[in-house]
Amino acid sequence: MKNQARILILLVLLLSSFRLFAAEGLRLAVFDVDATPPLGSAMAYDPVKRLDELTLRCRGVVLLGAGQPVVLCAMDWIGIANEGHDAFRAELAKAAGTVPNRVAVHALHQHDAPGCDFTAEKIIKELGVQGYSRFEGEFQRVVLGRAAVAIQEALPNAQSVTHFGYGESVVKEVASQRRIRGLDGRIRATRTSSTRDPAIREEPEGVIDPVVSLLSFWNGDKPLALLSAYACHPQSYYRLGIPSPDFPGIARFIRGQDLNGALHVHFNGAGGNVTAGKYNDGAQANRMILATRLAQGMREAYEKTEKFVATPGEIGWESVPVRLPIAPHLDDEELVGKLRATPPKGYISFADQLAWLRLWKAGRQLDVTCLRVGKTRMLHLPGELFVEYQLNAKAMRPDLHVMMAAYGDYGPGYIGTAAAYPEGGYETGPTSSSVSPEAEAVLLDAMRKLLQ
Repeated sequence: MKNQARILILLVLLLSSFRLFAAEGLRLAVFDVDATPPLGSAMAYDPVKRLDELTLRCRGVVLLGAGQPVVLCAMDWIGIANEGHDAFRAELAKAAGTVPNRVAVHALHQHDAPGCDFTAEKIIKELGVQGYSRFEGEFQRVVLGRAAVAIQEALPNAQSVTHFGYGESVVKEVASQRRIRGLDGRIRATRTSSTRDPAIREEPEGVIDPVVSLLSFWNGDKPLALLSAYACHPQSYYRLGIPSPDFPGIARFIRGQDLNGALHVHFNGAGGNVTAGKYNDGAQANRMILATRLAQGMREAYEKTEKFVATPGEIGWESVPVRLPIAPHLDDEELVGKLRATPPKGYISFADQLAWLRLWKAGRQLDVTCLRVGKTRMLHLPGELFVEYQLNAKAMRPDLHVMMAAYGDYGPGYIGTAAAYPEGGYETGPTSSSVSPEAEAVLLDAMRKLLQ
């Protein structure tokens, strides 16, 4: 009996030790909440006229057991900027028990969707100008609260991560270069998301990154979360007043139906100068065609995934603060005058630019961060980056699997390469980019530090 009692005690101690080890090992919590604005509320361009079958989502993962928790969040909104972005990082960090420096929040940049900028909201109220209802942040704060609660509720149900995986595949006939150069090197045409001119559609694909990358986390043979990234503007058609996750959201939905037990989180890569315009003339049927092509690439990336045993030592998080140089054309007094005199138009408005300028004057820095998972590196960057940044990052470390999520803090707007600014074009013009050409050197240096 004594021996049996000793054995029983030993088994209890071993079980307790195993539970303690499991609790301290790598774990993953997932969250997913509705981010669809209600009828009548403002989106980036139009008020909501009706709701569709597919909702907008705010979803992501919390990675536990490798230092302080890491939160990755992707939102079906056009952009989250300035103090709006700060608020999302701060509240999600608080909910996860971590610090904002270890939270990455990204928009997918769909256009039939809301934006978020609490700095611009404050400026509009201070100036008392009318017509900028898209900056009213009541609904955005509701979604932020939902996401924070969802994280708190998900943490006790976090599952053990035994493996991680990486796979990639080429996506065919979706992405194409937006900026068409003439013989003089200047931009002669813009291949927008829906391009009706057949001659412009016939131009070569140009500089793109056709690869969709897929980072996955597993518990044994069970996938817990699949994180994909692909660089392309997500529009097929818009301005209908119907909130839509557009073709990337539909592709994500398709894959979620293929593998219903895992959360699929999709990020937009450096797609500032990349659209589906070569393969889309604006016909509504093209939305599903583009979605199925992207979903097929995601499916192939999953099928090609190579799995590795996960340990806390394989996971890391690094951050480099950057101060992006301001666009020289931005002037506080001039922007205030334009705000008072000019009706709101477009997404990057005078209010967006003034919010970014005032925070920059106050010394604002942005975090460029990197998640390390084995030989995979997932970079997180601000703004509407040109695809060359993503290609440069991959070239810096060809021995690694480098993937990128852009559209973090949307305050800077478009961020072109230094060479792109003298070429002209909408993306690097004074209405679109709030940084100077010197931003390229700053970001490349930050990426180099993180990848080394």
